[in-house]
Amino acid sequence: MKIVLTGGGTGGHIYPALAIGDKFIEKDPSTQILYIGAYGGMEERIVPAHGFDLKLVRAKGIDRSNPIKLFQTAWNTEIGYRKALSIMKKFRPDMVISTGSFISAPVVLAAHKLGVRIYIHEQNAFPGVANKQLSKFANIVFLGFEAGGMYFKDHDKLVYSGNPVRKAFYDLDRTQCRKELGIPEDDFVITVFGGSLGAATLNDIGVECVREYAGKSGTSVIFGTGRNYYSSVVRKLDALRIKDHDNIRVTPYIDNMPAVLGASSIVISRSGALSAAEIMTAGRAAIFIPSPNVTGDHQYYNAKAVADEGGAVIVREDGDSCVRVVNTLAQLMREPETLEEMEQGSRRVAPLNATDIIYDNIMSDIRG
Repeated sequence: MKIVLTGGGTGGHIYPALAIGDKFIEKDPSTQILYIGAYGGMEERIVPAHGFDLKLVRAKGIDRSNPIKLFQTAWNTEIGYRKALSIMKKFRPDMVISTGSFISAPVVLAAHKLGVRIYIHEQNAFPGVANKQLSKFANIVFLGFEAGGMYFKDHDKLVYSGNPVRKAFYDLDRTQCRKELGIPEDDFVITVFGGSLGAATLNDIGVECVREYAGKSGTSVIFGTGRNYYSSVVRKLDALRIKDHDNIRVTPYIDNMPAVLGASSIVISRSGALSAAEIMTAGRAAIFIPSPNVTGDHQYYNAKAVADEGGAVIVREDGDSCVRVVNTLAQLMREPETLEEMEQGSRRVAPLNATDIIYDNIMSDIRG
């Protein structure tokens, strides 16, 4: 079987696609996977490192701020479509599986032109523009959150699967993960990150956590700044003279996220679909600060799905969100029973069989 995967720009689109690809290879090792991504996206680094073949095409997100930018989007999509068409004519896939973002448009349109089966996965509780528009071409639309179904017109195509998470996040042992990372077994481990690209508000919170706990025995802080923010955060920490402590780890990107989540006592992060799914699968308590700058406030609804089961606390971003997060953290550190209950709540909503649901439904559709 030959499969084209697409979806890119951020890890939130890429990693679910890789998890789905892994499931097909697990079921049939002869499966051939080709990933089609966009020039300049994170897929350029992540996909080859994962071991899948990668081809790149031109694509650009929709920017309605002026007619010139809309034209640029249309022009790039057309060029990307022609390149994707050429790639797929040579590869001759049995299906295309898309996890969204602007790169999915030219690839899905090319698949439709060639009569290739199309399957879409929407990670968020409020769907992205590309997935909503391209769903009319799909055989099945898989949902990361059931609430997302109300935004699609053809409900007969919808299947709730949850969000695919790589197997590395399953059954993590806290003691083993801390040993792997060189963290004292009995420390309270605080992990702060703002997603693959970083987030200014999360970095302000991370700086405050470092300021509060640098040099304090019994506590460790892991702080992922995002590559775009790393230099500025380091300058700020250097000015405060609080960075160079053995219990503080500041990094532009958390490459070993399974081990870091596994080692964590609590996670402070945005609530993008992938971050939420990985935290739930790891069974960790969270303080979510949903981004206010996303379509349909979907990060809030992602977080709410976890908080409703007791797995997370939601702090809305505003002028004093940093203070409220730090205060909430301090309170939870004094309440181990509450943290244990939060971990149980997180596990209750973990999408542990998402890739199985996706695989089984696709194979059933193929068999007719």
